[in-house]
Amino acid sequence: MWQPTTGAGDSLLETLPHWSKRAKWAPFLTLCVALLWPPGAEASTLNCHKTCICASNIVSCSKMNLTTVPVVIPHYTGVLDLSYNEIARLRSEWTPVKLPKLHNLLLSHNGLQFLSSEAFVYVKNLRYLDLSSNNLRLLEEFIFEPLVNLDVLLLYNNHISQIDRAAFTGMINLQKLYLSQNQISRFPLELVKEKSRLEKLSLLDVSSNKIKMFPIEDLQVLPAWIRNGLYFHNNPLLCHCDLYTLLAHWYLRKLNSAVDFKDDYTCILPGLQKTQVGVFDLSGDVMNCSTFKEADEEGFLEQKLTLGCDTKHRDMIKTWKMPGNVPVSPGSNQTAKVLQDGRLQISSVRSEDSGTYTCFATSEAYNETIYVVLKVHNFTMHGGGESMNTAYTTLVGCLASVVLVLMYLYLTPCRCFCCPNKGKARGEDSIHSSMLSVSPTHEDPELKAELNRHVAFIDSKDLQGQNGKLNPNGKEDDDDVDAEAGSLMKGKRKKSVAESISSVFSDTPMVV
Repeated sequence: MWQPTTGAGDSLLETLPHWSKRAKWAPFLTLCVALLWPPGAEASTLNCHKTCICASNIVSCSKMNLTTVPVVIPHYTGVLDLSYNEIARLRSEWTPVKLPKLHNLLLSHNGLQFLSSEAFVYVKNLRYLDLSSNNLRLLEEFIFEPLVNLDVLLLYNNHISQIDRAAFTGMINLQKLYLSQNQISRFPLELVKEKSRLEKLSLLDVSSNKIKMFPIEDLQVLPAWIRNGLYFHNNPLLCHCDLYTLLAHWYLRKLNSAVDFKDDYTCILPGLQKTQVGVFDLSGDVMNCSTFKEADEEGFLEQKLTLGCDTKHRDMIKTWKMPGNVPVSPGSNQTAKVLQDGRLQISSVRSEDSGTYTCFATSEAYNETIYVVLKVHNFTMHGGGESMNTAYTTLVGCLASVVLVLMYLYLTPCRCFCCPNKGKARGEDSIHSSMLSVSPTHEDPELKAELNRHVAFIDSKDLQGQNGKLNPNGKEDDDDVDAEAGSLMKGKRKKSVAESISSVFSDTPMVV
């Protein structure tokens, strides 16, 4: 009689009662056990390399002194650990078959010096790649292009000194890139700059390299969710106040890149001694940089203005409150509305729109509050320019007037009364002294008549209260008034000159 062989179903068969009496059912039971046994268990035993440890979809070949990647790798492998070996070159044929389920590949601590341009063609579904602590020196163009699904790339603690600008092209889903502890001397601005950056990159670590200069102006305009994960401490940066202003702003915004490593941001002072100081100390006696203060937003009357809610995390739901804790609600008659990207738009700015606006940003994992102070100028943007032009024109006009007055005083010909040989025949006094003298004059009648034709002295004998004095001569007839007026026209005055002069030049204002 056929005896069942020792196999995967022996333990199950031994538990069946009366096995010796029912041996005829053995082939049938063996077939059932074979059909019900998980197929992956036998495959993993057959395909797992003898120097590796296989557990489910994890294949660990760490610390096995391997110089090449094992050829036989199960096709269902999800995690492949090849760290702490001696694999110096990763060629294109390191895996002859596609590994569609491989999402984690660990190659750290191998002394890796070479990466083939086709090394990742058969592992396009990688999401985590660890190439840290190796001897890589160069990252060529398009070397990571097949890795369109990669989220995290670790390249720290290598000897990388050159990075091609197209090395990371195609990595549309890359979120975290670690390049610290290398020999990099140029900041890879193309990774974060508008129109060329990796759209999902939220962490870029270039700390502990040899970067001396940073594109300050380009970094200032980056969204906060990028600056929050931009680490560049422990670099030989050159000290200047713009660097201090940049980091001081980040620190006030509580960005992780500035808060977590505040004491590790250092710079080199100008000079032969190459003194290293902390960047946040530049506002003191070191370089006397101005203490940073957050600038307010400015607006003009009737302007269309947009306020940003620059959060530390992207894809957050944003709501706004106007000054006075008034919420911005859709469908209301408010001049402000929230745009689809979370910014607040004010269609026509008014004076009462000045104040502090509050943005509340929330998500499943984070919440953040941002305050924006708006200062509205009390004129339109175009009107302000006209005011400036008017003020400028007025100033020029004043200066021109002053120049003309000076020219009139110092450049006009000498008048007759200041000439040395004219006007002395009629007396030593000038015409002005004759007119303003309070004592009676004894000049000839012709000269007195000539003067009276130019200067008329009004008698106030019948105009009581005209200059605050009563008429000392009492009331006179109209004929006398006419006679006196006639005498004034003829240069003959009935009253003394002194009394007329006193009436005209009285300290009391004249009332008409």
